[in-house]
Amino acid sequence: MSRAAGGPARRGAELRLALMLLTRLPVGRLDPAPPLASAAWAYPLAGAVAGAIAGLAFWLAQALGLMPLPAAILAVGASVLSTGAMHEDGLADLADGFGGGGDRLRKLEIMRDSRLGSYGAIALVLVLALRVVLLAEVLPGQSAILLMAGAGALSRAPLPAIMALLPPARNGGLGHSAADRIGPGQVWAAIACAAVIAILALPLVIGPMLAAAVGAALIAALARRQIGGFTGDVLGAAQLVAELCLWLVLAAG
Repeated sequence: MSRAAGGPARRGAELRLALMLLTRLPVGRLDPAPPLASAAWAYPLAGAVAGAIAGLAFWLAQALGLMPLPAAILAVGASVLSTGAMHEDGLADLADGFGGGGDRLRKLEIMRDSRLGSYGAIALVLVLALRVVLLAEVLPGQSAILLMAGAGALSRAPLPAIMALLPPARNGGLGHSAADRIGPGQVWAAIACAAVIAILALPLVIGPMLAAAVGAALIAALARRQIGGFTGDVLGAAQLVAELCLWLVLAAG
């Protein structure tokens, strides 16, 4: 295969890998699969796909005559289904670990536990409720598919930066493998992809982009203080908080 042909094929494989990592969409098998870190630039593209699916659910619900609130609930449900609830699971684990653990090792141990605790349940209820209310506020009268695609891209753009700037909190696991060899090029490529999608999809760009970055940075700073680095749960929580901050800015605007 020529170098020119190999480039697009390699990028296509990396995009499929990003979809495999961040969604539950059927994208076929990758044989051989590229390194996990090579897909980081495509996280915003995978997020845009997941967001567009949620936006389509909202649009269809409104087309069938549903009010914004039930339409928003269906949109959030479609988002959870398309991603396998991995971000919500990460948020719940992070809340349980940071809220219930006394030291770093205990926090990481709790985060590994699949059982849902009080802190995780409360965090999930609050975040899901706020997300539904904000979507019901922002999406009516706008292009739901485009807005959700833009939000999905911007909320995942900070994840490669977190993986590049923070050390893995554990020696093993998917987060450790995915972060291996992520450099500035991957980080800036992810930001560029998200910026292009946001310019095309959102009525405002700078405010939502800064809001998403601040939300993710707050989770990253908290994780560094609590467990000394990041895990997959930290990334999931960062995505959700980044998206919530983005919707808050759009709702206020």
